[in-house]
Amino acid sequence: MPDPFCTPRSGARGAGWMGLLLAFVCLGSPARASEAQALEQAARDWIQPALAAALPTGGAAPLRTEVDVGSLDSRLRLAPCDKVEPFMPPGSRLWGRSRIGLRCVEGARRWNVYLPVTVKAFGPAWVLKRAVGAGATLTQEDAELAEVDWAAHRAGVLGTPERWVGMETAFALTPGQALREHMVRPMKAFEAGAQVRVMGGGEGFRISATGQALTAGLVGQNARVRLPGGKVVNGLVQPDQTVELPL
Repeated sequence: MPDPFCTPRSGARGAGWMGLLLAFVCLGSPARASEAQALEQAARDWIQPALAAALPTGGAAPLRTEVDVGSLDSRLRLAPCDKVEPFMPPGSRLWGRSRIGLRCVEGARRWNVYLPVTVKAFGPAWVLKRAVGAGATLTQEDAELAEVDWAAHRAGVLGTPERWVGMETAFALTPGQALREHMVRPMKAFEAGAQVRVMGGGEGFRISATGQALTAGLVGQNARVRLPGGKVVNGLVQPDQTVELPL
């Protein structure tokens, strides 16, 4: 005899979230293989909109996703529940190997269960053509575009050359690796205590002065410089080892 809790009420199959979540809760009940497949497909339909909203941008083309939804333990026998809410466990997201939590918030007995999910996101990324040593400065010739799984690692992909050309490698890299955020760091233009040239200007004029760096200068980041008169200024470090002041 069908479980009355798991039997859809009139119109429940198209009821969206609640219909899907009730289906999840009923995975512990005996079900035909075709019904289990339908539930897994419903899970994919729920996950895809959430995933689309969370996908990173900045690559050469939109990412193509693949989602593998696991199953709840067939031995589970969950108490009936009037309202089930999905949630992402702390520190997790729909990216790579993950899981979705389901909890009963209105029922005689509260419970939490987890559904395993694997997300892959394929798209073009910059992949190294040759080995690069630690501390080397990357150039455009070091990498080429290739399709990779962006979700294969938690670190974000550096989708455009502007984000990695001229940067230093944080450690030795090997051919075939997709360039990601943890692999590079800004190039150091000068050390704290060095004498540096400070530049600034506006429409029709340009000024320059020499000062002492109070902080190390990383290209593309701000550095503090003390000018001869004692004034301390903040400016953007340039690749030519100068500091550009906003005026």
